[in-house]
Amino acid sequence: MTRIVYYTAATLNGFLADQQHSLDWLFAVDDSGAPDIAAFMDSMGVFVEGSSTYEWVLRAENLLAEPQKWQQFYGTKPTYVFTSRTLPVPEGADVRFIDGPLSEVLAEIKTAAGDLGVWVVGGGDLAGQFLDCDALDELVISVAPATLTAGAPLLPRNVGADRLTLRSASQYGQFAMLHYDVRAIA
Repeated sequence: MTRIVYYTAATLNGFLADQQHSLDWLFAVDDSGAPDIAAFMDSMGVFVEGSSTYEWVLRAENLLAEPQKWQQFYGTKPTYVFTSRTLPVPEGADVRFIDGPLSEVLAEIKTAAGDLGVWVVGGGDLAGQFLDCDALDELVISVAPATLTAGAPLLPRNVGADRLTLRSASQYGQFAMLHYDVRAIA
């Protein structure tokens, strides 16, 4: 069964990115002692992200000018990008643009993942859409010692304690990693 995981970093006050959709705040935090994400990425068969996340990664990693870096990050696994705009694609990348509701492509995404998982890379509203479809299985949040006055929220939904069960809480350097199982709506 395909597991769908929203694995992200957030500020203490629950923001993913600043008002300009930048993650610069995150990379200002010392990440020594952070867990190696390679094993997690190997367990994922599909990556899903919103257009702001996709565009930030393209810019931050200069992927259009250096498309070989795409393979280092994503390999040959498909990346679904939810957007209503036409966006560039790094040469050799398997990027699939979706302009429509998640519910219409959820089965396709799960099929593309095969026996592996689906990583909801970002953003928060997209993760909320998986939650709305009762398709989100796990939340893994690395909480950073930083705050923002505004920006993109972690998960812009009302989610009660009846839906989330804390599996673990760990410290990795300056980050607190919270791992929750998400319960389906009864």
